[in-house]
Amino acid sequence: MARVTRRIIETIKSGLLAALLLVFTFAQTPAFAAEGIEIVQAHLESSSDGYRLSATFAFELNRTLEDAVNHGIPLHFTTQVEIKRPRWYWFDESTIEATNVVILSKNLLTNEYQASVVGGVQRSFHSLEDALELMRHPSRWIAAERGALKSGTTYNVTIQMRLTLESLALSKPFLVDSINNSDWRLATDKKSFSFKAD
Repeated sequence: MARVTRRIIETIKSGLLAALLLVFTFAQTPAFAAEGIEIVQAHLESSSDGYRLSATFAFELNRTLEDAVNHGIPLHFTTQVEIKRPRWYWFDESTIEATNVVILSKNLLTNEYQASVVGGVQRSFHSLEDALELMRHPSRWIAAERGALKSGTTYNVTIQMRLTLESLALSKPFLVDSINNSDWRLATDKKSFSFKAD
């Protein structure tokens, strides 16, 4: 009986020690902020050639995504904007849908990082952090052409940024693994605001 009791006590001690070690390990491990992307600010600005989106994002890459970029795998970040005209008598009228895709990559020959706007400019950087800064503060891009919105009308604007896996140039097995891996799920919540067209 005493031997059984001693064995139970030793088992409990071992379990408590393992739990304490686990808590200590997690307390000492730095947390990565790449669980999501935060929209710090977003608004539309009227310009001579259309309505431009001004937005600022806050995010970091987790180790998996950073390793992917450093091994030459491009990451596609898509910003989607939807502009709707509210109607009190029916569902909102969907007016404009626009997307802007920025590709973050690394040139393994020159060892430089690149941020490329699809259909636009490409810039090179010596560090990943510099490239990410450009993506956190992207250039204002046209979400709606001039004349697409009715002057004096107030619209509901919804914005979201996310890492789009379907655009990745990956082998099929790796793509399947990426889809099932939470490290590759990086996106903002949808943010909505009102805009009065002039």
